[in-house]
Amino acid sequence: MPHLKISSKRAVAAVAASVLLAGVPASAASAKTKAETITISGATGSAPLVALLAKKYYSLHPKDVKFKLSQGGGEVGVQDAAAGRVTIGNGGRDPRPSDPAGLVWTPIARDYFTFITNPANKLPNLTQAVATQIWTRQITDWSQVPGSTITGPINLIGRTSASSQPALVQSIFLGGKAPSSTVSQKASDSLVRQAVASDKQAIGYASGWYTQQGDVNPVAFNGVAPSPATAKSGQFAGVRTYYEITLGKPTGQAAKFISWIVKAPAARKIIASYWVPLT
Repeated sequence: MPHLKISSKRAVAAVAASVLLAGVPASAASAKTKAETITISGATGSAPLVALLAKKYYSLHPKDVKFKLSQGGGEVGVQDAAAGRVTIGNGGRDPRPSDPAGLVWTPIARDYFTFITNPANKLPNLTQAVATQIWTRQITDWSQVPGSTITGPINLIGRTSASSQPALVQSIFLGGKAPSSTVSQKASDSLVRQAVASDKQAIGYASGWYTQQGDVNPVAFNGVAPSPATAKSGQFAGVRTYYEITLGKPTGQAAKFISWIVKAPAARKIIASYWVPLT
């Protein structure tokens, strides 16, 4: 068995599993040197990025480190790190004064998140006013939405409170207005994407990587298309920072892995493939 795996716990996205398990050197399986295991849980938005980074780091240090990755949502990452349940928590928002004490937040990349619709509904743009009306159920039919290519009821797909995204969507896209209680809540970006891809009446929101896979329609916001370029320039509103969170200063292989993410050209190249490097 390879020493790089993802737990199925907490609705791990299939794509992350395929990213990690593909291409692991067979010779690593026979390595007898005891390797340090880094356990990671948290934000589903950053999961594909962290999976790629872990895969690359493992290829460089197969005798020194193992990875066990799960997801659960950004808030789960914070709490798991604080409780010592994992080595690293993946964070999908900035730290808050109310967060548990003793956490160290290391920023690793920026990313955008945006509304998505089914490819049958090539909605080109949403203004904040119309988005707010949709998500608060003041608008309930696609015939009322400028630019919609379909009619019929609007099905809202969002995230559970284990995710950091709902609060960000509410504050940035909805002017602080709380979404309707009728939103169908999913446990991961991957599940939101799947729900929207299979329902032409749906609208949801997801992090950048999930919107670029060709099976959903990413929607511009206030006339600005979502992309790494517009996220980097600051033109697109829905941007957040991803963090690696540890209880106290990281040590051992966790410290080396995080330092590599921050400093190594190979890590920067991975980040720049779909996300936004910090420098």
